[in-house]
Parts: sequence; C-alpha cells; structure tokens
Amino acid sequence: MDPAHLVSVIMPAYNSAFFISEAIASVRNQTYQNWELIIIDDASTDATVSIAKNFLLNDPRIKLLKNHQNKGSGLARNMGIKEAAGKYIAFLDSDDLWLQDKLELQVNFMEENDLAMTYSSYLLMNEDGKKTSKIVEALPVLTYQKLLKSNYVGNLTGIYNIEKTGKVYAPAIRKRQDWALWLSIIKQVGKTKGILEPLAIYRQRKEGLSHDKTALIKYNFRIYSEFLNFNLIKSYRYMGRFLWEHFFVKNRQVKDFPG
Repeated sequence: MDPAHLVSVIMPAYNSAFFISEAIASVRNQTYQNWELIIIDDASTDATVSIAKNFLLNDPRIKLLKNHQNKGSGLARNMGIKEAAGKYIAFLDSDDLWLQDKLELQVNFMEENDLAMTYSSYLLMNEDGKKTSKIVEALPVLTYQKLLKSNYVGNLTGIYNIEKTGKVYAPAIRKRQDWALWLSIIKQVGKTKGILEPLAIYRQRKEGLSHDKTALIKYNFRIYSEFLNFNLIKSYRYMGRFLWEHFFVKNRQVKDFPG
C-alpha cells in the first residue's frame, strides 16, 4: 500500500450478515486498489463478525474492530477514523455498494481539482438488492450555506483528505451524525464540487430514518441546537428551512435513471 494516496474505507456494521459480503466485495473489486478497509462491528448478534473474519484471512488490507456494546454507527465510524492510516477517508455502510471505478474516479477528481472533500451521485436499490430506476443526483457545487439547509452528501459517496482538514469526527448522537461531519468539513473549506456520475448504490431499508418523520425532525433539530449551538429561535428558523428544503427542493435531486 502506498501511504501517499491510501484510502481508508470506514465500514460500521451491525447485524449485517445478509448484506456485508456484497459490501466488502464491492471494495475489493475496485479498480483503485490502494485502500484499507476498516470494519467496525457494533456488537452484532448475528454472523456479521464471522463473515468479516473470512475476508480478513484472504486480504491483509481488511481490518476488524469490535464494540462490546452497541454504540451506533457514528461512534463506530469514529473508531475507524481514529485507526485510519490513509490520506483519504471514505465511508461505506455494510448494506450499501460501490461501483467498480468509484475510488479511481473520485481520487483523480480530488487530485485534479485540489479538493479537500467530494461526493457523487448514487443509485437506489430496494432492500433485496434489486436496482430501482432512480438516481440521486449530486449537486455540482456545494456550499456550507446550502448544506445547512439539508444534507446533500450521500455518506456512501463522501471522501475527505485529512492532509487538508485533519481527521474530522462525528458527534456522539445516534442519527444524522454523518451530516454533522460533512458540515464540519465544508465549514472549513467553504465549498466543494460533486461528481455527477453515480459511483455507489444505496440500499433503501424499511426501518430507515426517512420513513420516520418524527425522528427526522427530532435529530435534525439537535444538529442545529446542540451540534451547531444555535439559539432556540435560530434553531427553529433553520428547522423550518430544513423542512422546506427536504420536502420541496431536495426531492428534485431524485430522477429517473435510464441505465
């Protein structure tokens, strides 16, 4: 592994026995092979750990960390970030997939444009792994002010360069901590660029946060009031902006994909 351009892939996993083999395989099948994969098992009670260990035996680039108590994906990712040795930090949950040229295209894009972080469009699949006809298109340019209104970074597509930002960690909250991480990075750099080509596939799970509108409001309000330390009036104002953005603006990014 060349440490100068090593990508550290952070994969939190909890009871992912049905999905994790595909997720790991999508990393191993990358055209860009200078990576390490850090899997963080978050106290799974199924066969997740034993499946991950089988991959470890055949590929020294894969590492396994374990939580003895379930701490949530945010803190699990933080464990992986702490152990990461790469110049780049990338994220892939254990039920999602990368397309084969994801890392190659993204690392080249970052190097050519001198970017601290970037992200891309991504495709959608259902829980059983069947691709839908939908794509979530990335914004070509993303600013801190735009990201404050809603999370426009698909976490499975995001990468950041620690040489430009340092290691950035997520806050200790159960949900929306990925949005907080990208807010921290974008606040440092002001704005960045996205890749319009889809580079990953997101699995839509039945128990996902987007299906629980009450949780959506609760955790997003915490980002404004607790993570960003906005006062109550400002938090409510931004929450109103978020709801407008989420329900009336952001859905324009979901389009039909002919491929």
